[in-house]
Amino acid sequence: MKSRVNSKVSKQRNVDSSWLEDPKTLGMVKTQVENVDLVKARREQFVRSAIEVFCTNGYHSSTVKEIAQQAGVSPGLIYQYVSDKEDILFLALQLIVYTLKQGLPEAYNSTSNPVEKYCACFETYCRVIDANRHASMLTYRETKSLIPEHRGLIMGMELETNEIIAMAIRECIRDGFFIKVDVELFVYHTIMTAHAWSLKHWRLSRVTTIDKYIETNLRFLLASVLTDEGRVVFDKRPS
Repeated sequence: MKSRVNSKVSKQRNVDSSWLEDPKTLGMVKTQVENVDLVKARREQFVRSAIEVFCTNGYHSSTVKEIAQQAGVSPGLIYQYVSDKEDILFLALQLIVYTLKQGLPEAYNSTSNPVEKYCACFETYCRVIDANRHASMLTYRETKSLIPEHRGLIMGMELETNEIIAMAIRECIRDGFFIKVDVELFVYHTIMTAHAWSLKHWRLSRVTTIDKYIETNLRFLLASVLTDEGRVVFDKRPS
């Protein structure tokens, strides 16, 4: 499937360091360095390395020294930009939720048709997961390891992204394209399907492509909720 939203989604797949600049989280990790651009550049460098280390060794077994070695810097340098290993985990887990927080509104606003809105949001979600599989796995394994304040903020950001998908679903119900469903449950059914691409990538990548995965699962997800009118709209989507 070559979607019409791919060109828009590609901006979100090639994630730059903007995820380190979310106003909600910017001041929650202390640094000894005053140069904002330098802080952003250094944190991006070692946080991305930390994701690899955490996914390989597990968060609790990993050390700042190992992260430093992976990033090609000294442990002392890392401690100029964070206070401890938990700060690094917090910054790492922001990657997925912030990227979704930025990408889903663009997908939602890419069309006026509710069915197409839902499809665009699901595609964007899947492509963000595909581009950041290690970070996605980390959110499942280690969110519980955050301090309550950090964990609550990550969960809150997730709920913000969920609401965008929920809006599309409610519009589909309102306009007669979906039957009446439990919106929150259908949202989680949607996002868990997207996350399955990373959780079972070891197998799924051998039997399908991300494009086929998106299209096939859209049909699975919508088979039980589309009305006759909704099915007509779905089948006439731009390809």
